[in-house]
Amino acid sequence: MLTEREFTAAAEQYLDMAYRLALSACGSAADAEDAVQNAMLRLWRTDTAFESGEHLRRWIIRVTLNECRRITGHPWRRRSVPLESCPEPVLEDREKRALWEAVVALPEKYRVPLYLYYYEGYDVNEVGELLDLKPSTVQTRLARGRERLKKLLTED
Repeated sequence: MLTEREFTAAAEQYLDMAYRLALSACGSAADAEDAVQNAMLRLWRTDTAFESGEHLRRWIIRVTLNECRRITGHPWRRRSVPLESCPEPVLEDREKRALWEAVVALPEKYRVPLYLYYYEGYDVNEVGELLDLKPSTVQTRLARGRERLKKLLTED
């Protein structure tokens, strides 16, 4: 079990990343906040002995994605707020903002792997582990997501 100091340090370090991931996966700010809150509660209650900071980071990503699936998996749950209207990372560059908006407009099956690969810096194998996908599936989704991004960005 984490001490209060360790939990606070982990929450401060990974909260923004977990929220952006949840926002990408859930599609609404309210659902993302719920998913991250549940993930942080699970972190507080876990008795997992984390081997490293990277182990902790992967654990938080995995739990956050599972919480997002749990929240959005119910048939009565629909996206109530368009993702485009939700807060995004601070991006001063106009081109980066356009790219972020195009990424969040993609379907989840392309958006989440792209986010983990490009924004969080995971390689294909790590993204596959986090999403329970084969590396070849991750590569395919990344390629198709890039194709869709190219279409979205060239249309504008």
